[in-house]
Amino acid sequence: MFGRERIEFKTPDQVRAMRRAGLVVADALAEVRAAARPGMTTGDLEAIAARAIASAGATPSFLGYLDYPATVCVSVNDEVVHGIPGARVLAPGDVVSIDCGAIVDGWHGDSALTIVLPDADPADVALSELTERAMWAGIAALATADRLGAVGDAVEDVVEAAQAGGAGVRYGIVEDYVGHGIGSAMHQPPDVPNYRTRDRGARVRPGLCVAIEPMITRGDQRTRVLADDWTVVTEDGQRASHWEHTVAVLEDGIWVLTASDGGAARLAELGVRIAPLA
Repeated sequence: MFGRERIEFKTPDQVRAMRRAGLVVADALAEVRAAARPGMTTGDLEAIAARAIASAGATPSFLGYLDYPATVCVSVNDEVVHGIPGARVLAPGDVVSIDCGAIVDGWHGDSALTIVLPDADPADVALSELTERAMWAGIAALATADRLGAVGDAVEDVVEAAQAGGAGVRYGIVEDYVGHGIGSAMHQPPDVPNYRTRDRGARVRPGLCVAIEPMITRGDQRTRVLADDWTVVTEDGQRASHWEHTVAVLEDGIWVLTASDGGAARLAELGVRIAPLA
């Protein structure tokens, strides 16, 4: 079950259990996405996700984790990740990233998406679309990768191409927070950087399950943590986007455990077929 790097390699049955957790997360995020609108509070989004997880008979991964006080993270505008939901009222054009995790039978699923509310700056829409596209490129790279470093290479390639193609556009890939292994705990080895590194990373083999989660900004990639000891914001005040999926490596390919279709539609666009377990 464990390799020399102390990576938890999952059995097919364990991957199936993680898929159940992943679908709970997918459904919770779909409900939040459908409901989100200006005038709601970030606490309203928290309540929607909490109800969805409870109604599925699952347990939130985040609530109580290192004393985190909520079921989801809701990060708005210059907040990159780990925003604590509460009384903040959402405004037209806000960029809202929601990160959600759930546990089923001891196994975790973890996913995030960004919602850009109506009357948005087109540059914010482009930022979210770029971050999502970079995530899928990283997931597609995992399908044929020998080492995990291929994920960060693919993410950075997408961001570099966007910068090269946009007059004066500057994007930053947040380096302070990376993807991670996931399974019987929410955060496990190995780390999954969202950028190119000298270290080629852990070897990819069947049973590896990771959360791939690029966080991209409209400016500099540097961040700081607010006084609540959780909320991460961009140092330059520029807006940020966060997308994430949990992905399993199987004998015959990959399976996106937190996508309702297993990732089939988006990966087909990139020439990759999913390989769900029967």
